[in-house]
Amino acid sequence: MIKKLYSPLTRRRFLSTAGAVGAGAGFALSPWPRLAYGAGNVHLRLLETTDIHVHVFPYDYYRDREDNQVGLAKIATLVDGIRAEAPNTMLLDNGDFLQGNPMGDYMAYQRGLAEGDVHPIIAAMNEMDFDAATIGNHEFNYGLEFLNRAMAGADFPIVLANVHTGLPAATIAADTFYVPPYTILDRAVIDGDGNEHTIRVGVIGFTPPQIMTWDRRHLEGNVGVRGIVETARALVPQMQEEGADIIIALSHSGISLEQDSPELENASYQLSTVPGIDAIMTGHHHLVFPGPDYADLEGIDAEAGTLNGVPAVMGGFWGSHLGVIDLMLSNEGGEWRVLDSVNEARPIYERDGREVIPLVEASPAVLAATQQAHDETLAYVRASVGQISAPVNSYFALVADDPSVQIVSQAQMWYIDQMMQGTPHEGLAILSAAAPFKAGGRGGPEYFTDVPAGDIAIRNVADLYLYPNTVRAVRINGANVREWLERSAGIFNQIEDSDTEQVLINTDFPSYNFDVIDGVTYQIDLTQPSRYDTEGNLINPDARRIVDLAYDGQPIDDDREFIVATNNYRASGGGNFPGIGGEVIVFEGPDTNRDVIVRYIVDQGTINPSADNNWSFRPMANASNVIFVSGPAAQNHLHTIPHADYVEDDEEGFSLFRMNLTGSN
Repeated sequence: MIKKLYSPLTRRRFLSTAGAVGAGAGFALSPWPRLAYGAGNVHLRLLETTDIHVHVFPYDYYRDREDNQVGLAKIATLVDGIRAEAPNTMLLDNGDFLQGNPMGDYMAYQRGLAEGDVHPIIAAMNEMDFDAATIGNHEFNYGLEFLNRAMAGADFPIVLANVHTGLPAATIAADTFYVPPYTILDRAVIDGDGNEHTIRVGVIGFTPPQIMTWDRRHLEGNVGVRGIVETARALVPQMQEEGADIIIALSHSGISLEQDSPELENASYQLSTVPGIDAIMTGHHHLVFPGPDYADLEGIDAEAGTLNGVPAVMGGFWGSHLGVIDLMLSNEGGEWRVLDSVNEARPIYERDGREVIPLVEASPAVLAATQQAHDETLAYVRASVGQISAPVNSYFALVADDPSVQIVSQAQMWYIDQMMQGTPHEGLAILSAAAPFKAGGRGGPEYFTDVPAGDIAIRNVADLYLYPNTVRAVRINGANVREWLERSAGIFNQIEDSDTEQVLINTDFPSYNFDVIDGVTYQIDLTQPSRYDTEGNLINPDARRIVDLAYDGQPIDDDREFIVATNNYRASGGGNFPGIGGEVIVFEGPDTNRDVIVRYIVDQGTINPSADNNWSFRPMANASNVIFVSGPAAQNHLHTIPHADYVEDDEEGFSLFRMNLTGSN
């Protein structure tokens, strides 16, 4: 199809148009459409959304209130203004659009998709007139049947090159692909002299190979996966032979300098070495590029936004930013080539301390297209399922045993105890591993669980457990339990036993890999270096942070076997925890962890969320000035954690606290 063209605008007409789509939009008129490049030179603007995770409305369903930091509807207003600004524009999505908030779960688990139904995120994307999209890893969370029905409603092509059905063929090009590996779109464009040309734009998509681990129960026996870079090297020349003038890679994969391999998860940098790729849309990391997140890395220009000289963008997550790549194309001898690029990630908001300042309004058309699903989701998340006897929050989940994690563990142990009855594993001691998902970090100073005492609704359960994981159980021994905890303890920096100011948390370590194991007791010795690095590699084999590890009041027996309740991500090897993988899984539940929590609350009627303090830091003699951050609302709960005091707020809106490790915590 030929995309609608937008006539070049005068500056006066542009400014009036920008004002009409939302006060404070902050559109900056690119100089390129206004410069007369001459015949044959074309400005092509590529727009990227990535990691939307069903965030259409600017709304936080967990807190049941408006959120100006998220929303595809706000991105839509940016897109409208940019299309008016630049006549030659394409809009592309980089994956992880189908799962990630209660609307996604409601559609998958409650309402479902009948034949012919259009998923609300697809309806929003149709309204925005996307040119193409790829599939991220989270698209597979609900199974292939649901994904297929969701994709059927799209008015745009969805491509994915490194996932095939059946057995792999002798060559990548001969694979039977799950969806088309790429598409070549004919686009009419206007050059600097006002002449029309047709450019054939190739779009190819990639997803992390780890989908076969993370969603094994949905994918094993149904699809297979290839490495990202090897797939690109096989198919990009084929796209060129089929007439693609320029090629855009939709890489649902982060940016890393790791050595390339077929299993490489974050391969966008390595993808930039493949000849023939002209621009890369990247994501998965939930970061922003260009920007300081990737500064000072060899081969990466984090200011200009290039990977080995190839223009690239990463547009944040949940609709926080729109990735923009401006390409200057020249037609030389009948062939198009990239002369130059300007790359940026445009935000929908800015922050002034705790205050979030919206830069753009939501698109009424996109809101209208998804209003019914939004209203149904609100009713879904507000339904009460039971009561809790005390408040539950995660403000201190990274520094002390925490009630929000405790509830998850209690529910998992309750469920797995029932599932083990009548099996060869009945009678083994049951432990439970759970991590704090909402603990600030990249999610911002309000990204914490905070559930008041009283009625607990589904929205609160989703707040307690952010992801639609399914319950699994592994059978391991005491030595494996110890190593599991050593890997988790890598979230903490090494602390000297002195009164100098020291930072407690390693911010490169994601909170979802900080597993607390209930059913055992232990302390963490922070004077020791971490045994494992942030990726789970053994780096200090002589270091031991986990001390006084005990079960039932006795030192743990390394040979004793345990059943550990966890989720599909961890049990299948997610996070690279030593000794944990498919070979030790003894139970794969059909139920999500959230559903189990709901059932547990219904069964109990009223639950007591108090933490049992089964872990703590080993006291030191002089470490009285250890700093950590939390949300500003943590000050209201400071009485629940001993030996900690509020210090001040930082410029990003977080609150700083000082912990004294000279006493028990």
